[in-house]
Amino acid sequence: MGPNEIAEILNRPLSRELLDRDLARLAYVATDGTPRAVPIAFAWNGAEIVMCTSTNAPKLRSLRENPMVALTIDTEVHPPKILLVRGRAELDHVDGIPDEYLQANTTYEMTPEQRVEWEAEVRSLYSDGMVRIVVTPTWAKLIDFETTLPSAVEELVQRRAEREHA
Repeated sequence: MGPNEIAEILNRPLSRELLDRDLARLAYVATDGTPRAVPIAFAWNGAEIVMCTSTNAPKLRSLRENPMVALTIDTEVHPPKILLVRGRAELDHVDGIPDEYLQANTTYEMTPEQRVEWEAEVRSLYSDGMVRIVVTPTWAKLIDFETTLPSAVEELVQRRAEREHA
């Protein structure tokens, strides 16, 4: 998939709405060869999906060995709206708390006082810094079940149409 095609998908209004959410599911291959999918807060900066984690997170060893990842960002309504993204994770150790971590957690309902307490706790907990997991999309698909469908469902719709016209 070329960069222009990826950009076209990611710039659609529904994709932009999904990229404004705060939680994705990150899929990767663990060091024991088994798959993992974990929920993780993220921020979209217009070109990359940035997730942050502790410096001792087990996923970091896995991502160093195999940086290929997939992300799912979706809704909890019917029909679901789903953005699928694939890419390569780049790891970047940061002293302190990355801005993206604070940005990714702004949608949680907190009073201003709770926010101050939360940030103080975060700064205390992650005193040795964090790791930014930066994914530049190399593939993307938007599924809304109105104008776009999963490829297997598209195939079934086509087969049904062929049967009906035969």
